[in-house]
Amino acid sequence: MNKKRNLVIVIPGDDPPQITGSPHLDRLRSVAEVILYQERPNSSQEKIERVSVADIMINTRSMVTWPADVLHALPKLKMIATCTAGVDSIDMRAVKELGITVCNQPGRNAPAVAEHMFGLMMSVAKNAVRQTQQLKKGIWTESKNIYLRGKTLGIIGTGYIGQEMARLGQAIGMNVIAWTYNPSEEKARKFNLKYVPFEELLSVSDVISLHVKLTADSKYLIGEKEFGMMKPSTILVNGARGDVVDMVALVNALKTSAIMGAALDVFDIEPLPNDHAILTCDNIALTPHHADQTPEAMEWLNEGAVDNILAYIKGTPNNVV
Repeated sequence: MNKKRNLVIVIPGDDPPQITGSPHLDRLRSVAEVILYQERPNSSQEKIERVSVADIMINTRSMVTWPADVLHALPKLKMIATCTAGVDSIDMRAVKELGITVCNQPGRNAPAVAEHMFGLMMSVAKNAVRQTQQLKKGIWTESKNIYLRGKTLGIIGTGYIGQEMARLGQAIGMNVIAWTYNPSEEKARKFNLKYVPFEELLSVSDVISLHVKLTADSKYLIGEKEFGMMKPSTILVNGARGDVVDMVALVNALKTSAIMGAALDVFDIEPLPNDHAILTCDNIALTPHHADQTPEAMEWLNEGAVDNILAYIKGTPNNVV
């Protein structure tokens, strides 16, 4: 697979642009033919047609999904590199059956994602979005903002992004507690974290920040029961995946003032439809799954995807899921 004429790498839908124009693509062109499609494929058949010639695929956007039936129609495909940490866009059971190597990028974009989610948290705490909307309508009002120093930040999921979020919270004087599926005493010491039971975190936190992977266990991890345990002053921050939260329950919690506000970069339906109920809620800060969309972070991910491919070609794959 080290001969350029025998190796084809396909990017099946780089929309919005992620790797298009990146200098890191030139590193791949020196060892392989690179085929890049800028527009997302519109159907399963179009995915198959685009990737059928590929030995390696780069999935730059998680909105382009790879279910089992599509993967089974790609017998030439041997490796998938993602420009993401998450791999929920890929049927992992199918790739295991087919012997397709999947390489992701755990933690590479964590500083950018955490900074973004921290900013959304601050905007909700200070009523920035709500007051901006009011001022645009000519309404001058006062509101009670939240002073975050000394408040409790509850981190759910202490991987790379959760660790960065904890560090940022500590930097402004927040008391950080955490819960995760696999707590580690070493990690607790290293990142100055205090692990607590799940129910305790929900009941005492002023801000709850979600950073777990989406799995069968974490789907709807936060629902009606969990919102009922939170304080009315709580801010929910979701930088994980949309389905970690029951969005119907979240909308109800916001409308009934069961919690103070929510900061979301991810949703149960993406792109977010115009009639989604979350858009009718007050004191929310929303961004369209773009937490890592800074020039620096995008190039970190482009570099990482290319590094993973070159390592695979050399027979020493990195970051194999």
